[in-house]
Amino acid sequence: MSEELNLEPSLQNIIDQKSLRWIFVGGKGGVGKTTTSCSLALQLAKNRENVLLISTDPAHNLSDAFGQKFGKDARPVNGVPNLHAMEIDPNGSIQEFLDQPQNQAASSMMQDIAFSIPGVDEALSFAEVLKQVKAQSYSVIVFDTAPTGHTLRFLQFPTILEKALGKISEISGRFGPMLNSLMGASGTNTEDMLAKLESTRETIAEVNKQFQNPDLTTFVCVCIAEFLSLYETERMVQELTSYGIDTHCIVVNQLLFPKTTSECEQCNARYKMQQKYLEQILELYEDFHIVQLPQLTSEVRGLESLQTFSEKLIHPYVPN
Repeated sequence: MSEELNLEPSLQNIIDQKSLRWIFVGGKGGVGKTTTSCSLALQLAKNRENVLLISTDPAHNLSDAFGQKFGKDARPVNGVPNLHAMEIDPNGSIQEFLDQPQNQAASSMMQDIAFSIPGVDEALSFAEVLKQVKAQSYSVIVFDTAPTGHTLRFLQFPTILEKALGKISEISGRFGPMLNSLMGASGTNTEDMLAKLESTRETIAEVNKQFQNPDLTTFVCVCIAEFLSLYETERMVQELTSYGIDTHCIVVNQLLFPKTTSECEQCNARYKMQQKYLEQILELYEDFHIVQLPQLTSEVRGLESLQTFSEKLIHPYVPN
């Protein structure tokens, strides 16, 4: 029987894997990614030093989840030692990256070069994250990612950015004298800009290697027991595999566990539907850790609620 092959229905394996440095949490919109990522970060903070939780979702729900305002700089999460959080804008850090005390003509030329490479504007926001991560010694970084399509693109950013910065460096090197002339004596020297680009490119190249190392990186898929969510999960697992990114944990959210004598017709019908897709998930991913979480009667908001919910990621849920 395939069910006998199923691994422990818990994320304890992630907590125990002390070598992990990058943990991504993603899935279709509305399946509970933020609740799961916040809860996982809370559990990690009990076992690891200096955990960083990052939202790359434009909706930015971390502030709502914890009831605390976060921004583009890492801030301590109130009441949780060892945990910091930040929300980054995935739409363009390129202006900041190229913000040099140079004249308008040179600045415009450099931006034109950079923007000619697809995805580079979003990719540079990732570079801003890496700067902060590199500056502080976080032992593990948890990403609360955007819905599936954006997530997969985000995971390609290291490759995109490495190519983009290489191209910019090549063009800048070729036209260096002209750029120096445009910048004038009071402007930033082209060599300084090239050094900055090369330093960033090297960092990105190193992270790209780390993403493809299962000892350092893993991806937690979050879904609900419905057809579209199951379809998105399967697509995501296949693409992650094609990128060489490890994934071996799936969180199935919002499951109904009605009492056997339930008189709610809709509840019973939904329960039967969910069981059908849950069986498919267990069969498809028999070599995954599958965590089954219940549909709750209230929102998971605030530190106390999140801490209670986080225990369900570690200890398999048993309905009353």
